[in-house]
Amino acid sequence: MLSIAGPTEILFTYEVEWHQSDIRWASRWDIYLTMSDVQIHWFSIINSVVVVIFLSGILTMIMVRTLRKDIAKYNREDDLEETLEETGWKLVHGDVFRPPKHTKLLSSLIGAGVQIFSMAVITIFFAMLGMLSPASRGALMTAAIFLFVFMGVFAGFFSARLYKTMKGLQWKKSAIQTATLYPGILFGTTFLLNFFIWGKHSSGALPFTTMLALLCMWFGISTPLVFLGYYFGYRKQPYQHPVRTNQIPRQVPEQQWYMNHWIGVLMSGILPFGAMFIELFFIFSAIWENQFYYLFGFLFLVFIILVISVSQISIVMSYFQLCGEDYHWWWRSFIVSGGSAIYVLAYSVFYFYTKLEITEFIPTLLYFGYTFLMVVTFWILTGTIGFYAAYFFIRKIYGAIKID
Repeated sequence: MLSIAGPTEILFTYEVEWHQSDIRWASRWDIYLTMSDVQIHWFSIINSVVVVIFLSGILTMIMVRTLRKDIAKYNREDDLEETLEETGWKLVHGDVFRPPKHTKLLSSLIGAGVQIFSMAVITIFFAMLGMLSPASRGALMTAAIFLFVFMGVFAGFFSARLYKTMKGLQWKKSAIQTATLYPGILFGTTFLLNFFIWGKHSSGALPFTTMLALLCMWFGISTPLVFLGYYFGYRKQPYQHPVRTNQIPRQVPEQQWYMNHWIGVLMSGILPFGAMFIELFFIFSAIWENQFYYLFGFLFLVFIILVISVSQISIVMSYFQLCGEDYHWWWRSFIVSGGSAIYVLAYSVFYFYTKLEITEFIPTLLYFGYTFLMVVTFWILTGTIGFYAAYFFIRKIYGAIKID
């Protein structure tokens, strides 16, 4: 309504009506997000659950039928002579906990895996609660970096206890390797790639002060925390094994062709990758196509399913290996459990050639450089999960048999 009073005075009146929106406050960003198709994510979850149920069926068959029968037969004293003439996982009880080669390297990788796992769980959980808003770009990465630095104490603790269990004596060298191996790969690769970005005078390059701050966090916070965790972890009692280790190693018989390391890696990586590949597409789109990723609830569920599937695959593969009287399971469980990282690498190559239009050398180098870091991180993470699953499974089954 407009009214005019006098030659110079103009009065305006207007009315404001508030309409209550049906959109929830937690969903206010959905209109701006390109990945709002929840049905696709539910399909991913259902697909992943089917994979886990399939693996659980195999694992249940092994645990309930085969293992129970084997343990009961092995524990019968009247069949002792017959049992000693059999083959299988029972005959390697005197070598199954024999320390592997390169114990410092294995414990360092396991420590890095624990550090990555702790950081990932906390970051995804708080992002699921809505504490990392897409309005604040870079908040997720900043939170992940700070959490990774402070999780160094867990890396040192678990690495030290495992190293002591494997009868390692050079704990200071092992602590240094745990504190520098994986962070060194991260920082070195990022620093090298940043040189190429600086050469292009791009605004996306990390400033020198930022790189210096990351270096100070590495050596000023993360490394001392790793040593602190190592100190307390090495003072703890080692993991107790249910059987003694023989002085003379048992000869490993010739293995079947399907027990080859590379075949085992490829076979074990299919199902965990199948449980997460749909979510991986959205993650790649968020990273390389400037799209928002805000469905962290689905990501948290997929992460749990990934942990379960990797653990189950590792247990099954370790059981088959021990049935072949091959007791070198330490490194194999770690490497085989990270087999899905090979499929992540293959998918990244497929995504590069089908979804991205990158032709210049520097952007291509950046893509595959950062993809290399993602693959290595994913391999260490899944390898650590599979290693601990196999370790606790082997301790459990050998603790259930009677050894004279």
